[in-house]
Amino acid sequence: MPFTIQVAEELALPILLFSPASASTFYSALHFPTLQDKGLIPLKGSNLWKEDTKCLEWLESKDSGSVVYVNFGSHAVLTPEQLIEFAWGLANSKKPFLWIIRPDLVIGGSSILSSKFENEISDRGLIISWCPQERVLNHPSIDGFLTHCGWNSTIESICAGVPMLCWPYFFDQPTNFKYICDEWEIGMEINSNVKREEVEKLINELMVGNKGKKMRQNVMELNLDKVINEILLKQY
Repeated sequence: MPFTIQVAEELALPILLFSPASASTFYSALHFPTLQDKGLIPLKGSNLWKEDTKCLEWLESKDSGSVVYVNFGSHAVLTPEQLIEFAWGLANSKKPFLWIIRPDLVIGGSSILSSKFENEISDRGLIISWCPQERVLNHPSIDGFLTHCGWNSTIESICAGVPMLCWPYFFDQPTNFKYICDEWEIGMEINSNVKREEVEKLINELMVGNKGKKMRQNVMELNLDKVINEILLKQY
């Protein structure tokens, strides 16, 4: 809320800002008035969904480091075709997965998957509408996160030591994706024109490939304590 800066200055008050987005995104947000003048914002508001904690029991039944967690957040939407490509990419990877499909995830409101798909993943896939994400990411069975790269999801994944497959949607997500994949090397990109073959390939690379092992090592090293220590060293 950059307008608070102007108010504080007018009242001669000190101000401390906290941004729940990345620093790069906050800097970009300072240009929002220009976007508003051009009619490009405001965007849609958030949706809050009831968390299903039964997924934690399901995760307990899975081996350590064996499950892919999939969640596109509360804003991103998929076309029916994109839903199908992600679905069969997950199924063809043969890896266990937990997939969050919100009631409004698919454009047009239809998120029905075929009985053939359901039969294919019945012994290794769980689909629910929402979950306690931080608890899920910190569960020992989770080994990778297919994400839209929202900042909350990014931070929670890093704190949990979980590497990412990235499908950024809008707003701050392309910026976050850039850091995740190119700067920190803790994620891999899924093409915006998603195809099942690519999803299958990247999941397997993430879970059992050499690049996945390297990303896992990188994300374990990238934690809050390290950031704090580096800042303190620069100051003193």
